[in-house]
Amino acid sequence: SAALDAASAPCQTRRIQNSGGEPTMINRLTLLGAAALFGLAACAPDPAPVEPVAETPELYLPLPEGTTPDITTADLAVRIKTLADDTFEGRGPGTPAGEAAADWIAAEMARIGLTPGGDNGTWYQDVNMVNQSVDPATSSLIVTWPDGEDLSLDLKNQAVMWTKHQDTDHVTVEPSDVIFVGYGVVAPEAGWNDYEGLDVKGKTVVMLVNDPGFGIGDESLFNGKAMTYYGRWTYKFEEAARQGAAAALIIHETDAAAYGWEVVSGSWSGAQSDLVRENGGADRALIEGWISNDTAREMFTKAGLDFAAMKLAANTRGFKAVPMTGLKVRGEIHQTIDPKVSRNVVGILPGTTTPDEYVLYTAHWDHLGMKTGEKTGKEGQDFYEDDIFNGAVDNATGSAALLEIAEAMKAQSLSRSVIFLSVTLEESGLLGSAYYAEHPTVPLNKIVAGINMDGALPIGRTREMVVIGYGASQLEDLLKGVIAKQDRVIRADPTPEAGYFYRSDHISFAKKGVPMLYADGGEDKVDGGIAAGKAAAAAYTAERYHKPMDEYSDDWDLSGFQEDIQALYEVGLDIANSAAWPTWYPGNEFEAARKASLGQTE
Repeated sequence: SAALDAASAPCQTRRIQNSGGEPTMINRLTLLGAAALFGLAACAPDPAPVEPVAETPELYLPLPEGTTPDITTADLAVRIKTLADDTFEGRGPGTPAGEAAADWIAAEMARIGLTPGGDNGTWYQDVNMVNQSVDPATSSLIVTWPDGEDLSLDLKNQAVMWTKHQDTDHVTVEPSDVIFVGYGVVAPEAGWNDYEGLDVKGKTVVMLVNDPGFGIGDESLFNGKAMTYYGRWTYKFEEAARQGAAAALIIHETDAAAYGWEVVSGSWSGAQSDLVRENGGADRALIEGWISNDTAREMFTKAGLDFAAMKLAANTRGFKAVPMTGLKVRGEIHQTIDPKVSRNVVGILPGTTTPDEYVLYTAHWDHLGMKTGEKTGKEGQDFYEDDIFNGAVDNATGSAALLEIAEAMKAQSLSRSVIFLSVTLEESGLLGSAYYAEHPTVPLNKIVAGINMDGALPIGRTREMVVIGYGASQLEDLLKGVIAKQDRVIRADPTPEAGYFYRSDHISFAKKGVPMLYADGGEDKVDGGIAAGKAAAAAYTAERYHKPMDEYSDDWDLSGFQEDIQALYEVGLDIANSAAWPTWYPGNEFEAARKASLGQTE
């Protein structure tokens, strides 16, 4: 696809006029011409034609006017509001409306004055992907009880399922034995192997989410209260595939997963995006999915097992997998496979002294797109459900912050270069950032440090910033000094069991050794204290997270968000104008990868 002009200079974007000649409002406006939207031809010298990927002009929205190099609530608001607009239809990767959001971000980077940092001098790094959509009318997941009776699971209320196999539109799991494998973890360094002595080839494995120890509060196991990667659903499906399982099912528990069943059924229904796999997904289980807690308990009971007792046993060192005697699981998936191309958006501010050293800012632009479903309430009501998952908090906030910091830094003199990376496919398993980390546009060992921004709650000012994965790197020391000037402090993540450190894009770079900071506003509200902050976070998770109700509202209080982004801007600016290389604290799990990338030896 063609890209924006690589040499675009910052300028004032044209106002978009409606048919009556009056300036339009940002919300729900259409574009009469793509070139008019970007407005670059009138002010950039010798511009190349602007050729956005999406073909339908009505999907575009105008760029903001009047933004300044200062980090302000007004600037943040206009960018959040635009990216969360219905026009972008929930920013689904690979969809015309979703990719239009990526075009909008690239155009805004050009307006601000960044230079392209993507493939072949463009703003974009192409990410080949597929959308796979299970047809619930012709697909089934069936449990056969010991008495021979079948239970066909409702594929929304009792189970969700998919397949990673990309080379066929139909997969079948024949009637298979069912085995409870505890947490489904193989962790040699922890002396833990839930599959020890077990052959699960051709069988269905059922497992718990989170880490061993979580279910009984045993902080002596794994990383105590904090979830490790072994607790993530992504790992559990990967391990089940390595073990040769035909089907892998995770038991949903709200506390252990850190979200309710509605999030599961909403996130894993409709089109599921994945990177194009070299082997077409042949190394994965034929069927992967979640089952509801009630369904799991019924399965245990029918197999003559006590769910609570089995859960307790699974949290005990030396646990042995337990056959769910008498049960059989079979299933089939009929799916459509739709190859697509999505894109990471990359902009750079070149440094003047050491331009081959980089500070990295990341935020994902994608969300869940549109999903058909039953609408509730009346339009305009607070909880009106349409079929657009707008993702205002998740992650129009982070995307707006990325652009806000870029505009602020454009006004500064920088010794090092700064990369602004807006990634795709985060909601599908951090795939866009993982792709970039495997195919970086600059050497990863030249990235001094990175800062990730994702899902900031608009709850007003707080007395602290929360560091996700607290105790990891010297970047925390820099942040501590910056927010001390705001009369604020650093706090550790209050819910480490939710595994947020492994649930956003910074982890893709941390695995490669790049020191990363993921910090957000805290919960100790200046107005209302900790109780008010906890209540706001709980309400968002229960009512809006990965739901159509994650919508922007003009009454959002962005004062705390503005303070947080100011702090993250100053941390990055300090690194960009120093010669220091912040690193992981000694003993951190990513320290060895960093030393190896820098050619350091013990």
